[in-house]
Amino acid sequence: MTVTPQFEELVRAGEIISLIARQAVNEGPTHPDWPGLTFYRFTQLVTPHWNEVGSVSLCMVLQGRKRVRVGSVDYFYDPFLVLQVQPDLVTEVYDEMNRLVPELFRIEPVPPISDVYVTALDLPLVSTVQRFLLALDSVSERKMLAPMYLREIVYRLLWSEQRTLLLESAAREVQGNAISAAISFMRQEMQQPLSVRDLARAVSMSESGFAHMFKATTGVSPLQFLKQLRLEQASKLLLSGSNVSEAADKIGYTSQSHFIAEFKRYFGESPKAYAQRLRNLQSTARNAPSGV
Repeated sequence: MTVTPQFEELVRAGEIISLIARQAVNEGPTHPDWPGLTFYRFTQLVTPHWNEVGSVSLCMVLQGRKRVRVGSVDYFYDPFLVLQVQPDLVTEVYDEMNRLVPELFRIEPVPPISDVYVTALDLPLVSTVQRFLLALDSVSERKMLAPMYLREIVYRLLWSEQRTLLLESAAREVQGNAISAAISFMRQEMQQPLSVRDLARAVSMSESGFAHMFKATTGVSPLQFLKQLRLEQASKLLLSGSNVSEAADKIGYTSQSHFIAEFKRYFGESPKAYAQRLRNLQSTARNAPSGV
């Protein structure tokens, strides 16, 4: 279906193009002074680098005509700016909307949709993006007004037909961020006696919610995953020269016998035998004659 833009929409789009053109003077991406905002300028066919986009994003169509293939489907769009949005901002705005206007804001279940979704822009969203870009020209407005306009952008997207995709993407990203943060915390604090409660608090989640999400994501419980991290680290310590007692202490085991039992159950042999066997293999490899 072809959508003919209203006159006001064309005017707004033209003003935004002028704003962006002042920034995107070179071929390819330009990164202004706002995290996650990128302007693109292309005068010939190029392969898009989607790895540059690391979060839920608004890709705004303003000028030209491009095509991206996802799987076997072609999507036509005109990328001129990409604005990445923190997923927790999406969920925060949605929760506030749901609290203030629960009788008006309803998200009905919809059939599964694809990873990329293209829709026509409306005037309120275009106007909000324009105000956001204008605010970036002033240091004080960038600090005071740009965050407010960013919230309004999210608000208007949540009223659009893409709201389900936006919420699902944000939820997946929040979940992934929480699990990654929990694993990083495990690595940093594995010498300490960590509980599921400690891990949940480290990522600001409830204990039950964190445990359920962690297992759904990794396939094992948080404590089982922590045990695996500790034993893998112990194997590296043993190979680097630590004795059994030192390795056990550095990964948080207060009982050496418990550590030996857990290590043998995981690796199939005692820590001492494991380290000796791998050292022998390394020595044999170093002393083996090189091929001609």
